[in-house]
Amino acid sequence: MSQLYRVNFICNGKTYELYAKQVNQASLFGFIEVGDFVFDARAQLVVDPSEEKLKTEFSGVNRTMVPMHNILRIDEVDKPGKSKIHETSNITPFPSAIYTPKP
Repeated sequence: MSQLYRVNFICNGKTYELYAKQVNQASLFGFIEVGDFVFDARAQLVVDPSEEKLKTEFSGVNRTMVPMHNILRIDEVDKPGKSKIHETSNITPFPSAIYTPKP
């Protein structure tokens, strides 16, 4: 049985929840590599607009690099659920600069 991960991260003020088979530290400093996305195949009769938006946004994408400070949580799960986008108002990401020059 292959590993499956639920990845929650912030992108453009929204919280993304995706399921993927591959999650690694990227070769680019400060990034997490997420690949081999899994979308819920059972929900083909009922169309979820949030999941359809994610399918189109990540169609043709083999892997994506997410900045480490945008990752909220990574869970190893037994089976996939629905991928979705949440509107967030109470989550504040870490400052994006790793190095801040002194004045």
